[in-house]
Formats: sequence, C-alpha cells, structure tokens
Amino acid sequence: MNVTDGPRFAPDWLALREPADAAARAAGLLEPLRSHLRRVRPRQDAVLVVRDLGCGSGSMGRWLAPRLPGPQHWVLHDHDAALLGLAAARMPRTGAGGGRVTVSTRRGDVGRLTAAELSGTGLVTASALLDLLTRDEVDALAAACAGAGCPVLLALSVAGRVELTPADPLDGAIGGAFNDHQRRLDHGRRLLGPDAVTAARQVFEDRGMDVLVRSSPWRLGPGESALTAQWLRGWVGAAREQRPDLAPRATAYLRRRLEACGAGELGVVVHHDDVLALPAIAPTGPAA
Repeated sequence: MNVTDGPRFAPDWLALREPADAAARAAGLLEPLRSHLRRVRPRQDAVLVVRDLGCGSGSMGRWLAPRLPGPQHWVLHDHDAALLGLAAARMPRTGAGGGRVTVSTRRGDVGRLTAAELSGTGLVTASALLDLLTRDEVDALAAACAGAGCPVLLALSVAGRVELTPADPLDGAIGGAFNDHQRRLDHGRRLLGPDAVTAARQVFEDRGMDVLVRSSPWRLGPGESALTAQWLRGWVGAAREQRPDLAPRATAYLRRRLEACGAGELGVVVHHDDVLALPAIAPTGPAA
C-alpha cells in the first residue's frame, strides 16, 4: 500500500474516538501476547521494539505501552508528518512496571515492510488499519511478520455490523451501502473492508501463525453523543456516496437519527474485531 495516497484523518476526529477505542479494545488478547513475549524474551531488561503501523495520533501506543512490561522502543509509522509529531509527543514515557519507553518515527509506506526490515522487532501493531488494506497487502504483512518471527496485534477492524436502538426501517439499506463502500476500489486497490478479519485469519494461518480473534465493539450511548453524531454523518455519507439513489431518504434518515442522538434517545453498537497472530515457537530442550 502506498500510504502517501492513503486517507488522512483529522486530529479532532481521532481525539473524539480515542476514549471509545480504548474502551472497546480486546484486553483479553493481552495475556496471550504477554505470555508469548515472556517465552521469546526471557530477559526482562531486553528492549521490546514495537512498530505501530498507520499510528495516526498515537492512540494505540497510549493504550498499549502502559500494558506491556519492561523497556520499550516504539517506531511510529504514518504518511502524515503532523500526526507523527503529535503521536511522538504524546507517547507514554514508561510502561508497565516502570520500564522506559522511547520513540522514533518513520514517514512512508507501511505496505512495503519486509521480514528483513522487521528483524529485531518484537511486535507489530496497528489500529483501525486492517480494513483499509487489500488482500495482497495483508498477505505481504503476514509474510513479513512470519518471516521475522514477529507477533502482530491488529485492533478495531470493522466487522460490517451495526445495531441502532430504536431500529429504523432504513438501517439495513444504509448499513449495506456502507459495507459496499468499505469494499470499494480505491486508487486501483480493492479494499477488504468488513472482509478484512476473515482474510487476515486465513493468510496469517497460511503462514504458520496462530490467530486469535476477539470482538471489540464501540458501545455508544448518551454520554458519547458527540462521537455518535460524527460517526452517523460519516456512516450515512459513505452510504450515500456508494448509492446515490439513497440520497433523499438518507438525508431524512440522518436528520431523524441526529435528532434522536441529541435528545439522548439513540444507542449504537458498532462492531469491530481485534486480531492477534502469534508465530510458532520452536520447541527447546535436548534433541531426541
């Protein structure tokens, strides 16, 4: 993937969604990850190198670094120089147990990482990125990580399911059009959208990695009305772009939904999935 052609996300939007992202992330994947890291890095003073792909404003690092033990060095990758600067400045300086956290940045194409470039990397992670990739790009990422023996934690990939309460007759049509938009052809690239997790599971397993998938839904109520309103505008806007024939009904639908949101009468569950892929560990001990 040429990230210089990728989407640019406004810092205000990233800040608005960060609390919902943090609450949604599948914390149950942390213990399998930490267990793996303990097995392959028995020295507690060894620096864990983490690469955060498409880091945006750095929310993944702010959430994950304090939950990983020992000293860490985070390499932040993104195509947006302003977001890289913001992410680096706001990274935690200590991890779990007080280990020192240091940071460097890389601006460029995260889709061209190779096993050689990942040599020495202890973890690759990304948030809200997997569904923006193509199958070939996910396969290339799996090949690089498997070749380097590097675990991968990919958070908050869209699952293609949204629940709104109360229901509206147009929910299904809007949701279907949005999902089709997520699978669109973008600069000659066919995005995976809600098919990303299924594809990732297959390609990582094909590379000999063990894959765990856990649900990580946003659960939005009256306390998240600002985020819900912004999400609604983007969700309906993408559906309308995909299906112009929906435009008149979609405009009225959005108005109804925003009014309910403003009145504290709308609940939304936006389903995501988190993926953890762990490389196989060669058995140790005396030869038979």
